[in-house]
Amino acid sequence: MAEAGLFAAYAAIGTMAVAPIYFGSFSSLDRLKSTHKKKRDHDEFTEFSDSEDEEDETEAVSTEDAYMFPVYGSIALFSMYLVFKYLNTEWVNYLLSAYFAVLGVAALAQVGVRIVKGTTGIKLPLYHVHLVHKHKTMLHLRFSNLHLAMLGVSMVLTGLYLFSKNWVISNLLGLAFSFSAITLIRLDSFKSGMIMLAGLFAYDIFWVFGTEVMVSVAKNFDAPIKVVFPKDVFPADGKLQFTMLGLGDIVVPGIFLALALRFDRHQYLAKLGYDKEKALPKALNGKHRGFGFPVPYFTSCMGAYVAGLATTISVMHVFKAAQPALLYLSPACILAIVGTAVMRGELKQVFAYTE
Repeated sequence: MAEAGLFAAYAAIGTMAVAPIYFGSFSSLDRLKSTHKKKRDHDEFTEFSDSEDEEDETEAVSTEDAYMFPVYGSIALFSMYLVFKYLNTEWVNYLLSAYFAVLGVAALAQVGVRIVKGTTGIKLPLYHVHLVHKHKTMLHLRFSNLHLAMLGVSMVLTGLYLFSKNWVISNLLGLAFSFSAITLIRLDSFKSGMIMLAGLFAYDIFWVFGTEVMVSVAKNFDAPIKVVFPKDVFPADGKLQFTMLGLGDIVVPGIFLALALRFDRHQYLAKLGYDKEKALPKALNGKHRGFGFPVPYFTSCMGAYVAGLATTISVMHVFKAAQPALLYLSPACILAIVGTAVMRGELKQVFAYTE
């Protein structure tokens, strides 16, 4: 019975890893631009502006950034290790909880809005708040009643988490963080992505196997930076024990998979002769987003991610010891893209692709 519960926990962890990657990758697809513009007057804009026309601001990761990822990560990790070692752990976690609470409210609200809009297709009136100085807009906020409702729900959930440290709400926050990061953080090329994965591969090995730092920080860091699931939902002694996966093992490969999906769409649009300076190709039936296209690179990379995660869990289960997941995930994802490119004769296109 205990073994069955453990395997159920592994399956749950795997599902929670794949879900934000899959949905976050598709959410990262921009709305296509074209010369065909739908004319609308001021009233129509006011009534239906909360629509697919909106785009989120994204953060680009260049090759230079990718080289520095392990360096910045190491500095942050070792700094946290020193903080926990020499300062009061309880007070440090209070500060960290407050910080992640603010981030959590924003992330949960954003994901809630996307879920409601994606499932219902609802379009609501949009409120605009402008902060202007000397005729220059310094800040422009746009939100609807749906945003306000989701903000209220996310504040309640985050408050419950701070009060109870409930593992289910912690997972919701972690999944929201992962989805948001995969949607908004964009690699500029496969070269940058492979450099990042290779660097964090070495980073994971060094800090997990070479020192006590990673394990020490993970044990002391009381914040929603991981997804967890009980090994036994109804333990005899009433004490839950968890299996877990760090958000970095979701987000880092996730932004690489999102790049693969955007490349798949790029290849499809190139075959259709898409040009943003011209009208949309007829094959798209006027759709600027939400149309189907072949996804060979995304599929192969997702398969490699699942295989790498299964390998991580298997090794952890057999040897009863924590494993650095990127040890398996990084080479799996890189080899999947390179292998697919070689088989399709598109290696040059893969490494020439930039955003």
